[in-house]
Amino acid sequence: MSENGRGCLTIHSEPRSPIVALSAPILVLHPSRNSQVVCKAATNASSGDIPERAPSGMSQYERIIETLTTLFPLWVILGTILGIYKPAAVTWLETDLFTVGLGFLMLSMGLTLTFEDFRRCLRNPWTVGVGFLAQYLVKPMLGFFIAMTLKLSAPLATGLILVSCCPGGQASNVATYISKGNVALSVLMTTCSTIGAIIMTPLLTKLLAGQIVPVDAAGLAISTFQVVLVPTIVGVLSNEFFPKFTSKIVTITPLIGVILTTLLCASPIGQVADVLKTQGAQLLFPVALLHAAAFGIGYWLSKLTFGESTSRTISIECGMQSSALGFLLAQKHFTNPLVAVPSAVSVVCMALGGSALAVYWRNMPIPVDDKDDFKE
Repeated sequence: MSENGRGCLTIHSEPRSPIVALSAPILVLHPSRNSQVVCKAATNASSGDIPERAPSGMSQYERIIETLTTLFPLWVILGTILGIYKPAAVTWLETDLFTVGLGFLMLSMGLTLTFEDFRRCLRNPWTVGVGFLAQYLVKPMLGFFIAMTLKLSAPLATGLILVSCCPGGQASNVATYISKGNVALSVLMTTCSTIGAIIMTPLLTKLLAGQIVPVDAAGLAISTFQVVLVPTIVGVLSNEFFPKFTSKIVTITPLIGVILTTLLCASPIGQVADVLKTQGAQLLFPVALLHAAAFGIGYWLSKLTFGESTSRTISIECGMQSSALGFLLAQKHFTNPLVAVPSAVSVVCMALGGSALAVYWRNMPIPVDDKDDFKE
């Protein structure tokens, strides 16, 4: 065992079995030397977590990035205000540019992962199944119950139910990363719920709201491939084959995700700014209640079976869905503009609640003896 110039311990091993590279800079493979380089800052490599370092061990640059990242909720609030009162500043991010932004968001997450992270998650596919059930059972029932209990008007109730039936959103992957959850599991759940939306979103909206909302199956599948899978795979491949490069930029990936998420949330707000000024306030409580209940139920139900890291991931996935998809479907398939308002309000509540929860958990260490839900 020796220490290299980068402050990492080199543990030489017998050449009996291959050594797999986990998330750079956590564990780096040097196959030609049959050795593992284990960085002193590494922690919980099994879940693709962010390396934890004491603030005193950070450079000034890293402290600035950390501070800007933990101000995630503030950036969301500022983005919302900008979208409402200066919509022209954010409405340029539409259609193709919106898709490009989502792609870069997933690329920044892929840079923190390796294929081994995904292989580990697939050892326990039940975790993905629980996330799917939370997304398409817990959340839609919450939306229906809140709409009926608060006796919302027909268009607003329909819009709330519609957004509660939408799949997980890409912003959940950023929040999971910041909260020290399992990013690979989050990406898998987002992918599965997005593909499932082809059937589940129109079916549940019909059952709960009495409205048929057709979903473009081919378009949704292509979007999932372009926006989720391809950028993530490119990021993972970069991490696998260019670990030195990714280890240099991985520090800034959370901040990139925060900036992109803020812009992607502000854009839909700007598009319905006038309606929000008159109708948004009355929807703030029901939509906030929907997300808060989803976060809480997703976490505490998961804790009955899974460890802390997995429970955080499922909670965030359950509470943050693709409000942008709900917004698009409402605009496309309903003549009443009020149906789109719950999705626009949901963008704010989802991002604000998810970012606040992520920052809170970022400062709450994962227990050293946390249950490993993906062991052999």
